[in-house]
Amino acid sequence: MNKLKRISMRREAAHNKLLSLKSEVYQAFLEMEKSAFSDGALPKKHKELIAIGISVVIDCESCMQWHIEQAAKAGASVQEVLEAVEVAMEMGGGPATVFARFALEVMGHVFKQ
Repeated sequence: MNKLKRISMRREAAHNKLLSLKSEVYQAFLEMEKSAFSDGALPKKHKELIAIGISVVIDCESCMQWHIEQAAKAGASVQEVLEAVEVAMEMGGGPATVFARFALEVMGHVFKQ
């Protein structure tokens, strides 16, 4: 099983576990996430691109995978995702450039490159 599939499975398992435990904090987080990523002055696609950049800078592989997938579903192009990653590289310097390697792997999977 590849790394991306393992990350997706772990994320789904944790999600389901927290729901089964009736975690009020997790439920509140899901509501906040829904609100934060809904269309507003910024469309969902732009918010997902911002989240990609943040995910790269903080080196959250699960976050990178999730937000790249969500950005693609919201209509983001390969070039838009790449530019979000590039902004993260500039803002985060050398470490973010290393972290961005995983984002490029995810892009290859999501955009079938």
